Amino acid sequence: MVQGLAPLRVTLNYSKRVNSRLYERSLPSQAKEIKSGKMHRNFTQLHIHCVWGTWDRLPLITPDIQEIIYSAIVKQCSDLGCKIIAIGGTVDHVHLLTGFPPNLTISELMQKAKGSSSHLITHEIKPHEFFKWQGGYGAFTVSNQLIDQVADYIRNQATHHHQKSLISDWEII
Repeated sequence: MVQGLAPLRVTLNYSKRVNSRLYERSLPSQAKEIKSGKMHRNFTQLHIHCVWGTWDRLPLITPDIQEIIYSAIVKQCSDLGCKIIAIGGTVDHVHLLTGFPPNLTISELMQKAKGSSSHLITHEIKPHEFFKWQGGYGAFTVSNQLIDQVADYIRNQATHHHQKSLISDWEII
């Protein structure tokens, strides 16, 4: 498992005292409410790194449609209430880092992001050419402390693939 990635499980322990002023200063105001035991509203901070590929890992994400695909994915995610942090990839796969609301399942997010982008390409942009996503995907939770590192990895996909400096757990699909 990659350091900093955790399963989708949150445990709050009010009895354990955190001995760090830096920690308290870095918490959003809602998290400070949780720590103090004064919860007046719901607070979630959910970040997910998703990876999925083209059908049979064919090089279908050509330069002429790459930004169109990314824009369609970003629009769909925004419509679902997600906050896009980073999107990137290569000719045969996409990485997406997003914050998402607690009422959205990961499978729904992936189904709609993949479905809307595929539909756009196959029905409007290149209706007479083959384009299809593979059926599966990878999804990894990301801690607050690693958001910048994961976002940089995603934004620099072409460089990582060229230099073969990949994080294998994130390239499994």
